[in-house]
Amino acid sequence: MLRTSIPRAPSLPTSSGIFHLCLTFLLGQVGLLQGHPQCLDYGPPFQPLLHLEFCSDYESFGCCDQQKDHRLAARYRVIMDYLDLKGHELCGGYIKDILCQECSPYAAHLYDAENPQTPFRNLPGLCSDYCSAFHSKCHSAISLLTNDRRLRETREKDSAHFCHLLNLPDKDYCFPNVLRNDHLNRNLGVVAEDGRGCLQLCLTEVANGLRNPVSMVHAGDGTRRFFVAEQVGVVWVYLPDGSRLEQPFLDLKNIVLTTPWVGDERGFLGLAFHPRFRRNRRFYIYYSCLGKKKVEKIRISEMKVSRADRNKADPKSERVILEIEEPASNHNGGQLLFGVDGYLYIFTGDGGQAGDPFGKFGNAQNKSSLLGKVLRIDVNGAGSDGRRYRVPRDNPFVAEPGAHPAVYAYGIRNMWRCAVDRGDPITRWGRGRMFCGDVGQNRFEEVDLIVKGGNYGWRAKEGFECYDRELCHNASLDDILPIYAYGHAVGKSITGGYVYRGCESPNLNGLYIFGDFMSGRLMALQEDRKTKKWKKRDICLGSTESCAFPGLISTYSKFIISFAEDEAGELYFLATSYPSAYLPHGSVYKFVDPSRRAPPGKCKYKAVPVKTRSKRVRFRPLAKTVLDLLKEQSEKAARKLSDATSASRPVGTSSLKGPSRKPASPTSGRKTFQGPGTKKRARVWSPGSQGKRKMRWKSHSGRVRQSRAGRSLRRPFLSGWLAGGRARGESPRPMGAPAAELGL
Repeated sequence: MLRTSIPRAPSLPTSSGIFHLCLTFLLGQVGLLQGHPQCLDYGPPFQPLLHLEFCSDYESFGCCDQQKDHRLAARYRVIMDYLDLKGHELCGGYIKDILCQECSPYAAHLYDAENPQTPFRNLPGLCSDYCSAFHSKCHSAISLLTNDRRLRETREKDSAHFCHLLNLPDKDYCFPNVLRNDHLNRNLGVVAEDGRGCLQLCLTEVANGLRNPVSMVHAGDGTRRFFVAEQVGVVWVYLPDGSRLEQPFLDLKNIVLTTPWVGDERGFLGLAFHPRFRRNRRFYIYYSCLGKKKVEKIRISEMKVSRADRNKADPKSERVILEIEEPASNHNGGQLLFGVDGYLYIFTGDGGQAGDPFGKFGNAQNKSSLLGKVLRIDVNGAGSDGRRYRVPRDNPFVAEPGAHPAVYAYGIRNMWRCAVDRGDPITRWGRGRMFCGDVGQNRFEEVDLIVKGGNYGWRAKEGFECYDRELCHNASLDDILPIYAYGHAVGKSITGGYVYRGCESPNLNGLYIFGDFMSGRLMALQEDRKTKKWKKRDICLGSTESCAFPGLISTYSKFIISFAEDEAGELYFLATSYPSAYLPHGSVYKFVDPSRRAPPGKCKYKAVPVKTRSKRVRFRPLAKTVLDLLKEQSEKAARKLSDATSASRPVGTSSLKGPSRKPASPTSGRKTFQGPGTKKRARVWSPGSQGKRKMRWKSHSGRVRQSRAGRSLRRPFLSGWLAGGRARGESPRPMGAPAAELGL
């Protein structure tokens, strides 16, 4: 069948030992390493942008782009050149099938590569019947496909030993059964769900050591920086490489009013960059402060970035635009954002206490008050009557006697976190819609879509129900109902989120993702455009099977303070394990869909370079990744097995096992991490480590061509050869105590 001599392929290392045996066998037995869609680069599968000519079975969804498909086709041609005509007829289909398993959405499982701590197979797992037929007809071609000595030695032997080496414990995942399994392929490529219909998403840790991070925004200037604001009044700059600048962007601790009380709602609450920031250097801030005679106020100011350092605000540039007296310490609002119309939107609370007791109808229904409102102003010039802003001519109540002209919408209790939908990346559907989470009183939390002139019902209504029955039955109320509301059995303090419009997780496009501060629940709303109804979906984290990718975690700090999106539209949330403005327990997490990613190369962005004068502080993760946890469990299982083996060995026999050595922890030898603005690191809710494992492979010369992590891996021969609390909606109260119990 072979018509010429076979080239000697580069030798690939093998690995064995009790640790790897336990990792692959014991964890497999307890279901910790079940098969899930994953590619050989440890990422989720994707839909290729271009047609695959060679491995066309996987052109709708898999692990190959056109470039990799061409490399596999080239490898196929090289192998087929060594076969005679009969070999072409008998083995061509088998060889193509085997090569193309690198494109399978289950490639990592077929090559035993789901965990970076274990060695790869040289060939994919084949089902016994298929394997026997391949060995019977094409055993001479085995040495063309692999350099594994054990597999090559089975070439002239019976197929049983060869197929035993390629056996997978789970028969559903071997090739070609994996293609025929309806259970595995029915929902392939969509967001995974558990038995309750809960969406299975994962996280990566982006930042930690923050003091109640209340806001994270980008400047829209192409630098890919993001700015994280702490409740105490400090704003930090994070660079695209994940590092943080040692010197803060802004420090207003001496002006901002807040306390260490758990649940104090005052502080630095909002930050927004001007749409033309790159040219005018202007940004806007929203914070609590004390005025004359110690009157509490909220202040909205304009500031500029220093000309000398683009990563520092000019402390002397503050220009106060608006100040509003606060009758109580809670319900301070805090959101600033620019709409697609270029105007600045300001979201204020109703003034505090409980039930909006101010005046006959409350502040929220009083259009002459700036409390309990959405305000819309033009910050690009001064207005009349000494105002440091202009009122847009089309504001809805400009001509109404007694109404403040800056009011855009009213009837709001305490909207905490609002966002503008940037629209579908292709159709632009939804662009400009404004979503808000409005914190409820005693019974309901709600999500609202803000419209011009809208009355959102408070204090007449809470959610869909009446709160003040007299006002509620007033025929002139004409209020706008929420798109969704939930009761306090689900959560007691909503944190508004964003509609996902990023690139990296295409399955999430159009989902409005939000959460609850008190319960820590993550949720999503999915729109039915025909009925204009929104369906609520729970988001669940913690599945070992779904999140078993390098760098992914499945835990987070409970108290969800805010949500954010970066310049590319990727979605994050900010949370803390202890909601005090002075304790560094806050972290930033990024959402990841483990079921499907964008095709390689689609989501690469070139950041505009920015000069840094301050020292960079490298990010050191604290949360344990799922693979860290699996590794710990495997080591524990290995120790138990070792102890059991030693105990069962007859007295006087020597041990065949060499001296054991525990693998070094990814965090060993590190200095204690100092969070931004802290002198001493406090305890964090989920200590641990994470880190992406970079790949190392060999060229066909056998020499190491790339090594980023200092670890040796056994890559499949095919690829190797070709290698191409927060400041929130209620006054401070014990954790989980309903507002009604405390007289709120």
